[in-house]
Amino acid sequence: MSTKKIGGTVFMAAATSTATKFENNTDDQEKSEESITNYLIVRPEKGGMLDLLRYLAWADIGSGVRFLESSEEGIMGEEAADHRWIILVSIIARKIISLFGKPLEYTGFVVDFFLNLLFQNGGIMGLFLNFLQGKVVTPQRDTETFISSIGHLDGRIDLYRAENLLEQIDHSVSAEKTITEEIGNRAHMDLCIMASKLAYENAKVVRSIVVHHWKMHFVDFYNCWNDFQKEFSTQVFILCDKPKDANLILISFRGTEPFDSYDWDTDFDYSWYEIPKLGKVHMGFLEALGLGNRDDTTTFQYLLQMKNTNFNHDYEGSGSLLSNTDSDMEQNELDRSSDSDRATAVGHKKFPPEMVKKTAYYTVRKKLKSLLVEHKNAKFIVTGHSLGGALAILFPSVLVLHQQMDVMKRLLGVYTFGQPRIGNRQLAKFMEAHLEYPVPKYFRVVYSYDLVPRLPYDDKTFLYKHFGVCLYYNSLYIEQKVDEEPDPNLYGLRNVISAHLNAIWELIRSFIIGYTHGREYKESWFMVLVRIMGLALPGIAAHCPTDYVNSVRLGKERVVQMSSF
Repeated sequence: MSTKKIGGTVFMAAATSTATKFENNTDDQEKSEESITNYLIVRPEKGGMLDLLRYLAWADIGSGVRFLESSEEGIMGEEAADHRWIILVSIIARKIISLFGKPLEYTGFVVDFFLNLLFQNGGIMGLFLNFLQGKVVTPQRDTETFISSIGHLDGRIDLYRAENLLEQIDHSVSAEKTITEEIGNRAHMDLCIMASKLAYENAKVVRSIVVHHWKMHFVDFYNCWNDFQKEFSTQVFILCDKPKDANLILISFRGTEPFDSYDWDTDFDYSWYEIPKLGKVHMGFLEALGLGNRDDTTTFQYLLQMKNTNFNHDYEGSGSLLSNTDSDMEQNELDRSSDSDRATAVGHKKFPPEMVKKTAYYTVRKKLKSLLVEHKNAKFIVTGHSLGGALAILFPSVLVLHQQMDVMKRLLGVYTFGQPRIGNRQLAKFMEAHLEYPVPKYFRVVYSYDLVPRLPYDDKTFLYKHFGVCLYYNSLYIEQKVDEEPDPNLYGLRNVISAHLNAIWELIRSFIIGYTHGREYKESWFMVLVRIMGLALPGIAAHCPTDYVNSVRLGKERVVQMSSF
């Protein structure tokens, strides 16, 4: 490790050489390969306002480097020079988010309580009458009746043609046919967006809706460990279409919560970690899946690149579906290992094995493998909205990296809604080879001027790129199948004007859509309030799940062929 000085900034640079083993069909490819582990971390807290001003106004690279940490000094200087505006956006946005983090959290607490107070007492008039009678219902968090703010934005809980969906699933498996486009595709996508929306609720609400409204089998709800945040901050739930001989397993990751500063900070984070042969991946999303901690970057290489043999044996298995079924034997072997062995298995800084097992990737993968063994005919879907969408596509990406090919053979599809970018072009090419053939399995739905799919920003030289089939819906809910959403970064005066004009139209539409398309599309007063706020921040208002549900149900062009069971 060496100390370097650039532009008056002293920082530490370390290049970590790791041996990464990728097993392939040929003998040459089975050999371990030495590669340099590269990463870049944007740390808004490291520099001051004067550094930010110098970097912004005078393009002082030395001042910009103060906010960066990397494996090599050359990476920092190059990134600070080439992607100055992108890094500035990340720094400024995250500083603002950090400043308002606690007020945002308290605001969310008050808003959630107030919305549930009104909801559980029958509105303002009901609350007033209950107050006069001394019968006011006080909301209790983590109960079946406590609904999140996302749930109050869009109160729909029933699936679109749910009976047809279950019939189509059974028929497609027994007859080995694809789901029909007109009914099955729309209903299937509706299940995904509704599950993505449901992931914002607490475990009891999720169970109640899956069992009583969707008539499906609720498997479990997981609060998973994020070692960087030191919190159980990643939520995901799993369901099956039926308890026995299931044909469909669905995994739904929770997205960006409106009042969670950590989630928004992750969306605006520019930091990346380069995985040999896979590409550069968004560091915050890796942390949310529980695959490392930027405070000790060696945890990424051990959790992602499977260098350590003991760790590989305890957590990775052989890639076979049967490799994780004898969990008691693996746990006993792990318990017999020494503390030093466990620490070595995940790098220099201790990442206790008991916490690794509570992370989203390992928790979901272990349960998925057992479900695929239990349900011989089942295939699985992964879905999520916003941040949940990023985790939904990153999960199978790591499965491929870890050579869990028996699991990947059972993948039916990945469906994301309002998903941010997760990596560079190399990652895109790597995953397209596994998700495009023989039929597309990854569908990325984008609504109108939603800001989040345009994050982190992209340009001709920038590393973050989308991939997969993009289903773009405009504000008339007309669908287009495109490689990339229009105006991928919302730059320029023309885009700003059109986005605000579109927000005005969306506000007008919120008052009439219940009359033009039916009562189920009538928007709540809370959603209308967000539309009003969207006049100033149209990209945020367009991110709400309401328009994604409407897009799937009202989309006027259905051009996507679903993959077969």
